[in-house]
Amino acid sequence: MSESDWDTVTVLRKKAPKASSLKTESAVNQARRQGLAVETSQKYNAGTNKQHTAPKNTAKLDREHEELKHKHVSHSVSKLIMQGRQAKGLSQKDLATKICEKPQIVNDYEAGRGIPNNLILGKIERVIGIKLRGKDIGTPMAPPGKK
Repeated sequence: MSESDWDTVTVLRKKAPKASSLKTESAVNQARRQGLAVETSQKYNAGTNKQHTAPKNTAKLDREHEELKHKHVSHSVSKLIMQGRQAKGLSQKDLATKICEKPQIVNDYEAGRGIPNNLILGKIERVIGIKLRGKDIGTPMAPPGKK
């Protein structure tokens, strides 16, 4: 080694702080103490925990437009379900048990609030023996095996 290597001085400095460390509360307070300009800004809707909100309330939209309304079971079909169930001597709960549905669904169908579902209507048809769908609504169904 030459003597000039011993005479050179190497100065080690700290690296400049990263942007993420400049945003900490202690770094901001230190900058304020030093008299530096500190600008804080909040992002639009930051921290509000809102995902993707609908532009309009769907209930309000539902009242305004007809196309969002669900079809309900017609009054004639609900009466047929009630009459057929009573003719067989079944309660709403008994009918619901036979078709493997909740009693509330049978109640909704009989009150005309139910949304028509062909699977449920088919099950009810088989139990009460009355057609609830198609052209010949209200006619008795033929027993299975006979046509």
